[in-house]
Amino acid sequence: MTELNQHPQLQELSELVLVTPPPLTAHPVAVYLAQLSPASRQAMRHYLDKIASILTSGRCDADTLNWAALRYQQTAALRAILVEQFSPHTANLMLCALRRVLKEALRLDLLDAKDYARAVDVASIKVTKKLRGRVLTGVEITALMNVCQADLTPSGARDAALIAILRGSGLRRREVVNLDLCDFNPSTGALEVRSGKGGKDRTVYLPTGAIGVVSDWLVVCSNALGPLLCPVSKGKRVMRRRMTSQAVLFVLQKRAKEAGVAAFSAHDFRRTFISELLDAGVDIVTVQRLAGHADPATTSRYDRRGEAAKRKAVEVLHIPYVPRRHL
Repeated sequence: MTELNQHPQLQELSELVLVTPPPLTAHPVAVYLAQLSPASRQAMRHYLDKIASILTSGRCDADTLNWAALRYQQTAALRAILVEQFSPHTANLMLCALRRVLKEALRLDLLDAKDYARAVDVASIKVTKKLRGRVLTGVEITALMNVCQADLTPSGARDAALIAILRGSGLRRREVVNLDLCDFNPSTGALEVRSGKGGKDRTVYLPTGAIGVVSDWLVVCSNALGPLLCPVSKGKRVMRRRMTSQAVLFVLQKRAKEAGVAAFSAHDFRRTFISELLDAGVDIVTVQRLAGHADPATTSRYDRRGEAAKRKAVEVLHIPYVPRRHL
C-alpha cells in the first residue's frame, strides 16, 4: 500500500483542515449529497470520507476537509493513490464524487473557476476487466422457482414472489424492498417504483406468470396494507415490516444453494432482464425506460448476450447470391 509521505503534494495539511465547518447550506459536500437518493448518499458519503482521510493522513472526514483548497497537485496525487489501493470501478466512483463536490464548491463561490477546471482535470481510470456479473439461464430460474414452490411455508411463497419480481421487472434490490402493496396492480401487473435511483418514479410491468406468483403471496400475507414483501419469523409468521436489501441477498443465497445454482447476485437478474428483452428485439429506448436508466448507453452495458446475439443480428441481412455449381 502506498504511503502518503511518498506524495509530497499531500503533506501540506494546514490549509486543507477546516477549523470551523460552514453551515450545511453552504457546505459543498452537504449540498451534493442532498441531491442523491438515500442509498447513493450513504455510499458516496463513505467514499468522500475516505478521500478526506487519504488527503489529510486521517485528520479529516468529508465535513472537516476544506474542499475549496484542493488544487491539481492534490487531486492528481489522490488519483495515483486510488489506482494503487482500489479497483478501477471503485476508484472511478470516488473520482466522480470528488468532481461533483468540487462542482458544488464552484457553484457556492468557494472555488475559483480556473482552479476548479485544473483540479477536476484528472482522467478516469481505464477498466480493462471482463464484464461484471452474469445472466441466469432458464434452467437455473426454473430450479430456483421449484425450490420455492416446494417450500409450503410463508417463506416459500414470499421468496417465489421476490424472485418473480426480480426476474420479471429487473428492479434493483432497494427498489424491490421499497415496494408497498398499493404499488402493485394485480389486474395489469403494474409496479409503481417510487424514488428509484436518482429519486425518479417509474412504472414497470410484470409478465403474466409473475403476476400469479405475487398474487399467491398476497393471499398468504392476508393482503394487508404495508410493504409488499415482508420478513417471515422462525415461527412462520409474516411480520408486518419491510424486508432489508441484505435480507434479499440472504434469501437468494439460500435458494441458490438449495437449487444447486451457481452463485449470483440480485443484480444478475437485472442483467438477465435487460439481455433477454434486447434479444427478443425490444428497442433499447423501451428497455432503458423499464430499467430506469437515464441514458441508453448505460442499458447497453448490461447486455450479456455475447457473440450469439451478434451472429443472430447479421442474419437479417440478405445477400442476393446464387451459389455456383461445382463440377
